[in-house]
Amino acid sequence: MGTGVGTAAASSRRPILALVPRIRSRAVTALGILLLGLVAFWLVENAVHDIGQFGLVTLNGITNGSIYALVAIGYTLVYGILELINFAHGDVFSWGAMIAYSVAISWLGADNHSGIELFGILAVALLCAGAFCATLNVAVERVAYRRLRNAPRLAPLITAIGMSFVLSNAIAVVYGFNYVSSEPLLSRRALFTIEGQSYGWDKLIVLLITVPTLMSLMVVVKRTRWGKAMRATAQNRDAARLMGIDVDRAIAFAFGIGGALAGIGGFVYLVYFTQGRFDLGFQIGLFAFTAAVLGGIGNILGAALGGYLIGFIENYNSGLTWHAPGPSWTESLIFILLILILVFRPHGLLGEELSTRS
Repeated sequence: MGTGVGTAAASSRRPILALVPRIRSRAVTALGILLLGLVAFWLVENAVHDIGQFGLVTLNGITNGSIYALVAIGYTLVYGILELINFAHGDVFSWGAMIAYSVAISWLGADNHSGIELFGILAVALLCAGAFCATLNVAVERVAYRRLRNAPRLAPLITAIGMSFVLSNAIAVVYGFNYVSSEPLLSRRALFTIEGQSYGWDKLIVLLITVPTLMSLMVVVKRTRWGKAMRATAQNRDAARLMGIDVDRAIAFAFGIGGALAGIGGFVYLVYFTQGRFDLGFQIGLFAFTAAVLGGIGNILGAALGGYLIGFIENYNSGLTWHAPGPSWTESLIFILLILILVFRPHGLLGEELSTRS
């Protein structure tokens, strides 16, 4: 009789227990909607308070986010094909900025030219930075990572951290430990104004380079033979080999594309901020990696989305005037957002759960 009563009680508890996940899911959804509502209210209030400042800060967020997106895609390409976090990627970005400085300023004297000559010099510097960083990234894969593909995951992770120190210290050996800088290469005269706030060529050039680069990347990945080989290798390396794909070349291609994007990002950073240093890639790389995780690491569009989100957070927090926490809170806010997204959506905004592949 006692057993029957216990069984009946347990049976009565099952429907209640079954409701717990549903209640929890609805609570999480409600919390997310509440947070989004508060952020939207804060943005609208700032726009009403000073529309000119809000518009300029938004454009600056797009500009900074473009740089983060370029670097974040490099992280996500490598992770998507090897499931490796290439911590040296931020330092490849630093090399891009320094090579752009050497070519444009030290060798060709861009700060003493203007007009068509200046744009020609910048084009040469852009190509050199992209080509150098693509070659550097492929060399890093060949020397440091290729022999560790079947090693325990800790081995390539530690190697990536080591390569980061090697590349950053190599910059210090060549360029020194202090900043290298130049006068503004492009005019900061306003192209247009929003309620008295100006937007110049030095910012617009970032978008003029980044947007076509990202569009070209999507074409390469989706439409070309090399892009299809890279995606097939990312799905299943063994199956790709059986289909006649040279896996080593596909992986090297991914590293090359990622390195070229980092080089372009370094060039854009130099033109925008007109300075660089050996440890430049640490914070930029950290934010870019965070962007890749936010968007869903392994997803190219997700990495770009994460980059722009971080650009907006950084500029809204430091540039808006109505109840903004201030620049000292930027890093905290970015990583609070990262934690929240990983808690509620572990695979990122656009990422998908994938089964472990060989």
